[in-house]
Amino acid sequence: MKNSAYAQSEKKQMMLRIIDILIVTIAFFFILYVFVMNQDFLLKTIIGSILAVIIIVYGSIMYETKKVLNDITDTDIQKIVLLSEQGKEMKEWSIKGKTSLLIGKSTTELEADIDLSGTEYESLINYEHAVLNCVSGMWYIEDIDSVNGVGIKKSNKRVKNRLKYDNPSRINHGDIIYIANTRILVK
Repeated sequence: MKNSAYAQSEKKQMMLRIIDILIVTIAFFFILYVFVMNQDFLLKTIIGSILAVIIIVYGSIMYETKKVLNDITDTDIQKIVLLSEQGKEMKEWSIKGKTSLLIGKSTTELEADIDLSGTEYESLINYEHAVLNCVSGMWYIEDIDSVNGVGIKKSNKRVKNRLKYDNPSRINHGDIIYIANTRILVK
């Protein structure tokens, strides 16, 4: 179940998409009338200048609004969820109030905060595989020189990227972290 801030953010983003579609549709027909059907050069010049200003102002407002919405979702990460091969939620770890978490496998000498012992790809996971760190309310993941690597698939992308050793990457709601082949969802 999604937390309320994230659900509200999704609703706002959906409303922004609907408004975008309406504005583009109205603008298309307006431009069609003014520039194709109308023959008055002065009117075309004035309307063209006004449209350019409106597009610039609207673009900057939408950019700032989307930036604010992304910041809201980034700082409210509540938990990390282990996913099965079919995408079913298997196990979850609350990260609220924490600043650093070790991802790996627990031993008698070392306890991983996010213990992936017993997972399908356990043999590919190092005891100290990756670390999650919270800095100024934003979460970052870092590969700590694991053999099979750490990948991240951003929620708005189709491709996963492999992290480079000692190079933290910011994580957000909906991102999927790959520890070897084990998938972990950020919620």
